[in-house]
Order: sequence, then structure tokens, then C-alpha cells
Amino acid sequence: MTVVFLSGSRHIGRLTADVRQRLNNIVENGLSIVVGDANGADRAMQAHLAELRYKDVTVYFVGEAPRNNVGAWSTQRIEGDPKLSGRDFYAQKDKHMSKLCDFGLVLWNGKSPGSVQNMLWLAEEGKKSVVYFAPERHFHCLKTHEDVVELLMKCDDDVLDDLNKKIELPPSLRRATRRQPTLDLW
Repeated sequence: MTVVFLSGSRHIGRLTADVRQRLNNIVENGLSIVVGDANGADRAMQAHLAELRYKDVTVYFVGEAPRNNVGAWSTQRIEGDPKLSGRDFYAQKDKHMSKLCDFGLVLWNGKSPGSVQNMLWLAEEGKKSVVYFAPERHFHCLKTHEDVVELLMKCDDDVLDDLNKKIELPPSLRRATRRQPTLDLW
């Protein structure tokens, strides 16, 4: 059974028609879905899948109980490191899902470090991800770290610096995302 890992930015609360169509295609093909429990993209995708009454969904979470399980699907608790907090605590479930899936669908607002981390984990696992890049309203197919870098190059330097601080990009990616200064020749 093919497993799809759905993830995305907490700042994406509504799905575009293109994203809904991608989810419809996953359902029509009878693929197994794993999704997180966060607000934003996770919850929005859960809501669409619940509207479709799709059953082959598992909601992954860390902590005591899922924050969102719109379709009352089966759940899978990931034993989290209690020393971690915030994004690092909740990311533990994402790392697990990136290992067990066959490919990912990521909805990215162009700033969220968690979504970039998921893209990187999927690439490390040699798995494809289809990334909806919200600023362009366009899908990108990624498989390697180089593909992730190419997408990151669409971001401005402030966003890249912020991502670098929050998710510790690998050295090759840190070098690649540094833009060369431009010369202002009068």
C-alpha cells in the first residue's frame, strides 16, 4: 500500500482548488494517508478528507492526545522526548512519518521552518515530495537536497536567515542558500 505524508504550514488554513484536487486524486487512487494534528494545513487537509468521508487516514501526534482529528480516524501516538518543546517537540511525529511514507505532499507558505524540515527529511529518505509553494500558487516536485535548495532560492535573504537559525540546514545547504551580493554600479 502506498503511503502519503500530508504536512504543511500552520499559516495555511484554507485549501486552494488545486490542492483540493491533489487530495481528491490521492483519495481516488486509494492511497493510505498519514497526517499530523496541527492547526493550519494539517487541519485544513483533514477537513477536506472528512468531507470526502475518506477512511484510510491515520493522524499522528505527540503528547497526550491529538490536537485535531476532524474525521475521528485512527491515531498513532509517537513517544516524544519530553525535554523538547515547541516546534521541536511536535516535529518528532513528522520525522517518523517521513520515514514510513512513500512520498509527501507539503503545503508551504514560503516561511515555515517545519515545512522545510519535512522537505529535507523526505529528501534524506530518498522520497519525492510535491510542494505547494503558496506565494506562487504553484506545485514543485522535489527529491533531493538540491531540489529543496532551488525552491529555497525563491525566498528573500531574511527568510533564509530565519530558516537557517531554526532548522540548522546542513552545511551544503547553508552555503548554497547564501546569495552573492550584487554590485550597484552607478
